Amino acid sequence: MTGTALQADGLGRRFRRGWALRECTFRLPAGRICGLVGPNGAGKSTLLALAAGLLRPTEGSIEILGTDPASARARMAYVGQDKPLHPQLTVAQTLRFGAELNPDVWDMDTAQRVVAAGELDGTARVRTLSGGQRTRLALALALGKRAELLLLDEPMADLDPLARHQLMGTLLADAAERGTTVVMSSHILTELEDTCDYVVLVDAGRVRLAGGTDDLLTAHTLVTGPAQDLAPHTVVEARTTGRATTALLRRDGPVSDDWQTAQPSLEDLLLAHLRNPDAPALFTPSATGIPR
Repeated sequence: MTGTALQADGLGRRFRRGWALRECTFRLPAGRICGLVGPNGAGKSTLLALAAGLLRPTEGSIEILGTDPASARARMAYVGQDKPLHPQLTVAQTLRFGAELNPDVWDMDTAQRVVAAGELDGTARVRTLSGGQRTRLALALALGKRAELLLLDEPMADLDPLARHQLMGTLLADAAERGTTVVMSSHILTELEDTCDYVVLVDAGRVRLAGGTDDLLTAHTLVTGPAQDLAPHTVVEARTTGRATTALLRRDGPVSDDWQTAQPSLEDLLLAHLRNPDAPALFTPSATGIPR
């Protein structure tokens, strides 16, 4: 797919306790699987709620699929951390309710397949389901809607590893078949490397990294060698043990022959930026090139 799925320009949201998100500007191209990462309280849930139209910006703007979130609501699906489902409905009734709300696009086969894979009893009421079962049902509703954009806030947090692996496979296969854009917040950094081709790192309410996973990794180099001045390179993180230094750099020219170099893993990259909040932000061309 081409075009822009999500565009934030100077986006901010303030609550009574202060700013949850501030000066947020980035672009997410359509068709990407985007990992939204950051510590608790960083602003990830606020960003997703703004994208879903559940909150209004205090400053700046956000566009979804080329329009405002309210106008794009029929073309996107949102699954929040609390998985709000009607407790008195059964599993089967919940799926029928999804079909009635989305009569022109509903894919009952996909929704039922997701439910069946978790062996959910169609007659069971939502209030009797475990947290993991409620997650599965909420994702079944999201996938059944056949949305162009899926906004998922910690969707797999209460699933066991096997169920998480199975549901992630279903989600990615569905996204690949339909060209769906997925924005998924997660604390499981190792999982993102295998699933996401785009990353947005939010910390203390501000976007620190945004862009294609491969582009972000290529822009950084992990070096190890004798302790020395690292100028003129941009240093994200440096640690010295004895006479040896290990550093994550954005290279400005060749590195010293005394250093061993390697490409960092995505986990290395994200953790280094989280440990060093003063490290310069980086936005790759796909995150800043805004076609009009």
